[in-house]
Amino acid sequence: MTLLLVLVGAGVGAPSRWLLDQAIQDRRDTVFPLGTWTINVSGSLLLGVILGATAFGPGSAQLVALAGTGFCGGFTTYSTFGFETVRLTEEGSYLEAGLNIVASLGFGLVAALAGWSLAQALWS
Repeated sequence: MTLLLVLVGAGVGAPSRWLLDQAIQDRRDTVFPLGTWTINVSGSLLLGVILGATAFGPGSAQLVALAGTGFCGGFTTYSTFGFETVRLTEEGSYLEAGLNIVASLGFGLVAALAGWSLAQALWS
């Protein structure tokens, strides 16, 4: 059952990532990978809420499998983050590459903590 939940979640998360990335990139003319950044930070926030809900409230192992591992795992993308950072470096966009690293990791961690804290505030 857990495997099925992960597969369903990922089956929704991966196309959601692609659609959101296309929508953002189509509206922005920048070398900075804003679509991937937005996806990874929002996915970190959502995962923080899911894990916080499981720790403090109505969450469950099934929710973590479906929405945490499945959806968030399919939605967020470390490989694209790495690829785009290398691409920026190869193109000579060193400032944007550095900003991508710092902003992605920093905002991702802050977003996950914010999601956890929000869940704790709601269910504690």
